[in-house]
Amino acid sequence: MKISSVKTHKITSKERGIAKILDKYLKDIAEYSVLVVTSKVVAICEGRIAPIEGSDKDQLIEEESQYFLPRSENPYNVSLTITQGILAATAGIDESNADGAYVLWPVDAVKSANEIRAYLKERFRVKNVGVIITDSKTSPLRWGVTSMAIGYSGIEPLRNYIGTPDLFGRDFKFEKLNIADSLATAASVVMGEGSEQTPLAVITEVPFVEFKDQDPTESELESLKISIEEDIFAPLMKSVEWKKGKK
Repeated sequence: MKISSVKTHKITSKERGIAKILDKYLKDIAEYSVLVVTSKVVAICEGRIAPIEGSDKDQLIEEESQYFLPRSENPYNVSLTITQGILAATAGIDESNADGAYVLWPVDAVKSANEIRAYLKERFRVKNVGVIITDSKTSPLRWGVTSMAIGYSGIEPLRNYIGTPDLFGRDFKFEKLNIADSLATAASVVMGEGSEQTPLAVITEVPFVEFKDQDPTESELESLKISIEEDIFAPLMKSVEWKKGKK
């Protein structure tokens, strides 16, 4: 697997349309490649921003989340939320590298990924190409962030091992490999999380990725989700009193 980051100018609220950025900085993309784009760039280009001055962050969190915990319950004054079916800090709202604004998640990251993939197919005349829209995430009891795919298109996001034998013939009972999140994290190591100014990356030589020349179906999107009741962390997640968000 090879990952190449793409440096851009500083993306600000003046931008309108991710295609213009891709036109400027993405000179080529080969068959069986995956383009990784940070959610922040996509959101800014879609106008999903709110000025810090005059905005109520707690109100934004409530509006963007399905469920949330008040910031006062967190040692870092951060609200833990369930947003778009994902456990996320602050409903994905971020103010780093945002030039005095709150940047929200795209309204529909999968739709955005589908549109970017359609653009790539038309511009570069490719059929097998994937798109992943990423954001950073934290993990319980571990310092540091990794990344996750909040939207994807053109690839099979999971590899299912359930029912297949391991090295010694024992069938896997729960194992699924999250290809989309794994690629997102690998790309984030190259793209960085600070002032690197590299919000794009191209991943090539990925024989383990199954490409699909169609947008993800609703059933495929649902296959990535686990209900709180079925989640391995259910005892923790059900032990707190979630507040209902407005999404």
